[in-house]
Amino acid sequence: MTKELGLAIKMAREELRMSRQALADRIGIHAAYISYIERGLRRPSIELLNKLAEELGLEAETLVLLAFPELREVLARRIEKKPAKKDDAWERFVSNRALLARHKVSPEEMGILKRVAMLGRVPSVDHFLFVLNAIRQATSSRE
Repeated sequence: MTKELGLAIKMAREELRMSRQALADRIGIHAAYISYIERGLRRPSIELLNKLAEELGLEAETLVLLAFPELREVLARRIEKKPAKKDDAWERFVSNRALLARHKVSPEEMGILKRVAMLGRVPSVDHFLFVLNAIRQATSSRE
């Protein structure tokens, strides 16, 4: 079994600054099982892959292909028709509903962060969280 799935899950979890225990609690499994998946020792079910994708803001299709690489050939035609998606931190940030809800990002804050994204390439979701926290600290010190 490849470790690519485990690495993708671990990176997404760490990008969200979420512990294995917190992720496990949110999807209803043991933290040890998350560890097994991240180390490439277990292959989760499709149902669990969907839950992981939802919690981590990842595409379920990508996780399924990482977990079951033998499906790649079967789905190759569909994937080839899909336009290539560039690695864009802004897209990952705005599409990650779990992250936005956890940080209680308001529409006004989203507008400001969108302008930040338009200034140039932002390398990771963490940078948007940094800017969000800086905005919140700056505005709360006025009160």
